Amino acid sequence: MSNRPPPGPSADPTGADRGLLRGVVRLVVLVALVGAIALAGATYGPALVDDLDGFDDVDEIDVGTQPSPSSEPPPTGERDPEVTDPDDPNESSYETDVETIPSNDVEDFVHAEVNERRAAHDLEPIEWDGTVASVSRAHSEDMADREYFSHSNPDGERPYDRFRDVDDYCRGYGENIAMTWVDRPVEAADGNGTVEHRTAEGLAEGLVDQWMNSTDHREAILEENVPYGWDRGGVGIYVAENGQVFATHNFCHEW
Repeated sequence: MSNRPPPGPSADPTGADRGLLRGVVRLVVLVALVGAIALAGATYGPALVDDLDGFDDVDEIDVGTQPSPSSEPPPTGERDPEVTDPDDPNESSYETDVETIPSNDVEDFVHAEVNERRAAHDLEPIEWDGTVASVSRAHSEDMADREYFSHSNPDGERPYDRFRDVDDYCRGYGENIAMTWVDRPVEAADGNGTVEHRTAEGLAEGLVDQWMNSTDHREAILEENVPYGWDRGGVGIYVAENGQVFATHNFCHEW
């Protein structure tokens, strides 16, 4: 550093002095930048660590890749039956970063997936019943609206009661229900890590996996320990605005 006295107010700094000044400015900027990076790490780092505390193994987190949009859902059956539940909310939907998830598509995929699981156990496919599906859909929406999760609603009505309020051609009746979320991590059906449903097809598969990984629900699908074999049924999906999903699958043995 020069021992010369600093120039006066009207003095013009020499080239060397200007170079020295630029060096000091660069050093100040560099120190400020490093400090900002360190502060950002201290601010956001602990949140990420906290998020990982619930996992024993980092491999449990399903990072995955962007899922492909759903394929065309397989046709089910009558979508506009003559008899419907007056409380049927009709179609609901939720938009993710992959696609819009319409409840009707999820219903179609669930119906097809259940029949595939039945076929793997040499069981005949269940015929789609639009009226039963309407009753199922009304129950799913009611669970979301009145904030409960049960086969019995707050009025004490059970599955067969709700169907008999609409029609009376089923002598045997059963019900599976499920609840999950779209567009956020949820526990995988097999308990190994997490999954995130962002497509109608993926959501449907996740719902059926939930049922197949539960003894009572699997027995209903595969007609184990039930008095009647099912010949028809209907799926009712309701997707709330916050991404919560309620699913009801009712089974019927016609008279």
